[in-house]
Amino acid sequence: MPELPEVETVVSDLQKITGRTIRAVRHGKKKLRLPWKPIWNARVAGTRIEAIRRRGKWIIVELSGKGTAPRLLVHLGMTGRFTVVAHEPALHRHMVLDLDDGTELQFFDPRRFGSITLHGSEQDLQDVFERKKLGPEPEDLQVVGFSVAVCNTARNLKTLLLDQRVVAGVGNIYANEACFVSKLHPLRRGATLTRTECQRLVQSIKTVIRRAIRHRGTTLPDGGYLGGGFQNRLYVYDRAGQGCRTCSAAIERIVVANRATYYCPACQPIALE
Repeated sequence: MPELPEVETVVSDLQKITGRTIRAVRHGKKKLRLPWKPIWNARVAGTRIEAIRRRGKWIIVELSGKGTAPRLLVHLGMTGRFTVVAHEPALHRHMVLDLDDGTELQFFDPRRFGSITLHGSEQDLQDVFERKKLGPEPEDLQVVGFSVAVCNTARNLKTLLLDQRVVAGVGNIYANEACFVSKLHPLRRGATLTRTECQRLVQSIKTVIRRAIRHRGTTLPDGGYLGGGFQNRLYVYDRAGQGCRTCSAAIERIVVANRATYYCPACQPIALE
């Protein structure tokens, strides 16, 4: 599933269409995770793309409008792609925004866990994030606030880092990597962390996300997100049985919160409680 670095890369690539006008909207018959309402077609057609930005794992497309400007909210799900193309691919295409320069902004998703929805204003959009209780961006993480969320709970670190209320945009890949960089076992309970360990984890989250963005995220063999280079620099994720890049011990794999979890038993010893 695309996480923050992959979504940030998509947003960066889409900046070239800022200022373009959407001439028409076309959508497929198959349903995505959230339905697109046909009435939205007329509300989007004729609008101008004012800005494209990210919040957590969501892409926000700001459109021009009279009064309160509408917003498109895009989630890539597990295998979604949102990209500008000159020609129309036939397979798994669910949404097409025809642009005034002859190109098309397309959303296609083989597994259909992604979604595109329309929201009438910025406030409507913020209400969505408020209902989800979306946490801070990694760059905005503060040790004090993070400590309150993490160090007073019996939940383990892997589960906590996957919780979008704790930190927005981090998923399975980067939760594994952040635990490794901070030298903390993914099964450590939040309540056992010292202040120093909490600081180390906050910095590790920021470091991992920054590095991943620089390398355009991670491309996995699932056929979803393409174009990343960080898969060649992963420390532990999907490297079970391979040697640790730091100490050469074999990376181990367990399942935590129904997600494959990877760690180095030498670099990330489980603390006695």
